[in-house]
Amino acid sequence: MRIVFMGTPDFAAIHLKKLIENNFNIVGVFSQPDKPKGRGKKLLPTPVKIIAQENNIPVFQPNSVNLKSGFEQLNELKPDIIITVAYGKILKENVINLPKYGCWNVHASLLPKYRGAAPIQRAIENGESKTGISIFKIVEALDAGPIAFMKETPIYMEDNFESLYNRLAKIGSESLVDFLNNFDLYTKKLIYQDDSQATYANKISNEDTYINWFEDNFKVFNKIRAYDPIPGAKCEFNGEIIKLFNTSIYSSYNDIPGKILNVDKDGAIISTAQGSIRVEKVQFPGKKAMKFIDALNGRKIKVGDIFKNIRKE
Repeated sequence: MRIVFMGTPDFAAIHLKKLIENNFNIVGVFSQPDKPKGRGKKLLPTPVKIIAQENNIPVFQPNSVNLKSGFEQLNELKPDIIITVAYGKILKENVINLPKYGCWNVHASLLPKYRGAAPIQRAIENGESKTGISIFKIVEALDAGPIAFMKETPIYMEDNFESLYNRLAKIGSESLVDFLNNFDLYTKKLIYQDDSQATYANKISNEDTYINWFEDNFKVFNKIRAYDPIPGAKCEFNGEIIKLFNTSIYSSYNDIPGKILNVDKDGAIISTAQGSIRVEKVQFPGKKAMKFIDALNGRKIKVGDIFKNIRKE
């Protein structure tokens, strides 16, 4: 089959790499336009573009694959099938109907739960005990198409965004290879999604990363690990925005929400409205993340200090 792959971030690049390693016939790759990053605002290629160029696969980066020039580029490739992974663009009817074997998406949730842009973060933040990978046929409605393949994984208490992201990328890329190698088998009986059970994982806003110390310790724990290591869960201390990393549930004891109850080599014990958590690392503005014991020894914090909620605009 002539495969066109569409994707943008690292998660998608891992899938593209796996297809290349397994000698699939990828005739072209579509990725979002390069964006300026860093202090110098230098245009950086997307992770998917980098993998494609390293393997001499033609790369296309139209503002829209659905409109004239972008669609013409796609049409000229004569794809038999289109695979999308975190492409970040909605496909319209003309693209969906183009390939003989359809357009298929690899999505990091157990659909119909967590349709949308940030399924991994939202699953952790909401305290889910499991998530997984769904491969479904693309329709015009967001992440609503019939499912051909699904695989579960637990969300462990030790997981944060990074560990779950890496595990789902591995499961997803291996599942995609299996799906394409057994395409007729998996597409024989598609499972239609129950739209009434759908939930949405909206794109992450800055306010989503704000810690609320007036919630219980499980909610604060889930908030911190959902955004660890990027972009980091935030709170206020001495008029500055700080970030917290590497958390675990500590005990049912609580004091003033946000209060540092103890600091040792394993981290700081911080109270919530119900119970307390342990947090290993803190990041001050313009600095790298550091262990709480080092912050204590450097007199940046002390036992009894209180972290505050950031006031929302």
